[in-house]
Amino acid sequence: MRYGHYEFLVMLFGLTNALATFMDLMNRVCKPFLNKFVIVFIDDILIYSKSQQEHGKHLREVLEVLKKEKLYAKFSKCDFWIREVQFLGHVINQEGIMVDPAKIKAVTKWERPKSPTKIRSFLGLVGYYRRVIQGFSSGVAPLTALTHKGARYTWIEKHEEAFEKLKKNLCEAPILSLPKGIKDFTVYSYASRVRLGCVLTLRDRVIAYASR
Repeated sequence: MRYGHYEFLVMLFGLTNALATFMDLMNRVCKPFLNKFVIVFIDDILIYSKSQQEHGKHLREVLEVLKKEKLYAKFSKCDFWIREVQFLGHVINQEGIMVDPAKIKAVTKWERPKSPTKIRSFLGLVGYYRRVIQGFSSGVAPLTALTHKGARYTWIEKHEEAFEKLKKNLCEAPILSLPKGIKDFTVYSYASRVRLGCVLTLRDRVIAYASR
């Protein structure tokens, strides 16, 4: 065609809005299942169930919807009927949720930050796992202070202690239990003039930490 034009039939890699557009599509396609038995992050679809019979039903429903919307999965990259999965930096199984060992290995090798930018990078990683770190907000306070605009960057003992303690707490983080039923939950809370915190437990097993 002399005056025609070409157009793409699939999403291209590298476009600025590609991820946001695709994520929006996946959320709309999987909306009937979200918060019931499906978690979606871009092209990663996690399907969870309480029994094998239920799981077979869930798998069938999700695959039928994907087929209807012409979103085809490459089966060689899929895992089915597994009891443990690595997902978004966590390992999930019937015991609960734990930090991915690969991330723990990266933290153990993390060198002392030598600039505010390096501190922000470290805090970004540990902040992602704040729900497994007790007293997270108070623990990061000394390091966060070094990233403030106009703050003089002077690394002293309190910063070293905070840095090493955060690494230790993340590497030794407990397995977070999965909530079961509606009974036997306990919330332990604490507060001061500058900090708030709480721990949600189920029969003395930690489900999540929170602080600010």
